[in-house]
Amino acid sequence: MGYLISETTKEEREAIVAESLGNIEANCDGCMPGLAEMYQDYIDGKKELRDINMEFNARYVKADDMPHRGQSCGMGMR
Repeated sequence: MGYLISETTKEEREAIVAESLGNIEANCDGCMPGLAEMYQDYIDGKKELRDINMEFNARYVKADDMPHRGQSCGMGMR
Protein backbone atom coordinates (compact mmCIF):
# COMPACT_ATOMS: atom_id res chain seq x y z
CA MET A 1 0.00 0.00 0.00
CA GLY A 2 1.26 3.47 -0.83
CA TYR A 3 0.98 6.65 1.18
CA LEU A 4 0.38 9.20 -1.56
CA ILE A 5 -3.04 10.80 -1.77
CA SER A 6 -3.48 9.42 -5.29
CA GLU A 7 -2.82 5.89 -3.98
CA THR A 8 -5.16 5.95 -0.97
CA THR A 9 -8.74 6.54 0.03
CA LYS A 10 -9.70 8.92 2.82
CA GLU A 11 -10.36 5.93 5.08
CA GLU A 12 -6.91 4.51 4.35
CA ARG A 13 -5.29 7.89 5.10
CA GLU A 14 -7.18 8.07 8.41
CA ALA A 15 -5.86 4.61 9.27
CA ILE A 16 -2.30 5.59 8.30
CA VAL A 17 -2.39 8.65 10.56
CA ALA A 18 -4.08 6.78 13.42
CA GLU A 19 -1.53 3.96 13.24
CA SER A 20 1.38 6.39 13.07
CA LEU A 21 0.21 8.46 16.04
CA GLY A 22 -1.12 5.63 18.13
CA ASN A 23 -4.52 5.95 19.75
CA ILE A 24 -5.53 9.48 18.74
CA GLU A 25 -8.72 9.21 20.77
CA ALA A 26 -6.68 9.09 23.97
CA ASN A 27 -5.80 12.78 24.15
CA CYS A 28 -5.13 12.88 27.88
CA ASP A 29 -1.63 14.33 27.50
CA GLY A 30 -2.89 17.39 25.63
CA CYS A 31 -0.66 17.09 22.55
CA MET A 32 -2.47 14.40 20.58
CA PRO A 33 -5.30 16.65 19.37
CA GLY A 34 -2.75 19.03 17.86
CA LEU A 35 -0.87 16.21 16.16
CA ALA A 36 -4.04 14.70 14.75
CA GLU A 37 -5.17 18.14 13.56
CA MET A 38 -1.80 18.71 11.90
CA TYR A 39 -2.45 15.78 9.57
CA GLN A 40 -6.06 16.64 8.73
CA ASP A 41 -5.07 18.14 5.35
CA TYR A 42 -3.49 14.79 4.44
CA ILE A 43 -6.58 12.88 5.53
CA ASP A 44 -8.76 15.28 3.49
CA GLY A 45 -6.53 14.83 0.43
CA LYS A 46 -5.24 18.43 0.39
CA LYS A 47 -1.52 17.93 1.24
CA GLU A 48 0.88 15.03 1.07
CA LEU A 49 2.49 13.72 4.28
CA ARG A 50 5.89 14.85 3.03
CA ASP A 51 4.69 18.45 2.64
CA ILE A 52 3.12 18.56 6.11
CA ASN A 53 6.25 17.12 7.72
CA MET A 54 8.52 19.55 5.83
CA GLU A 55 6.41 22.52 6.95
CA PHE A 56 6.53 21.30 10.55
CA ASN A 57 10.30 20.80 10.47
CA ALA A 58 10.90 24.17 8.79
CA ARG A 59 9.58 25.94 11.90
CA TYR A 60 12.59 24.69 13.83
CA VAL A 61 15.28 25.99 11.47
CA LYS A 62 16.72 29.35 12.53
CA ALA A 63 18.16 31.86 10.08
CA ASP A 64 21.56 31.41 11.75
CA ASP A 65 21.46 27.71 10.89
CA MET A 66 20.97 28.46 7.18
CA PRO A 67 22.67 31.78 6.39
CA HIS A 68 21.97 31.63 2.66
CA ARG A 69 18.18 31.74 3.18
CA GLY A 70 17.94 35.36 4.28
CA GLN A 71 20.09 36.63 1.41
CA SER A 72 17.90 35.34 -1.40
CA CYS A 73 14.86 37.37 -0.40
CA GLY A 74 16.71 40.66 0.00
CA MET A 75 16.42 40.77 3.78
CA GLY A 76 20.14 40.38 4.41
CA MET A 77 21.69 38.74 7.44
CA ARG A 78 20.52 39.48 10.94
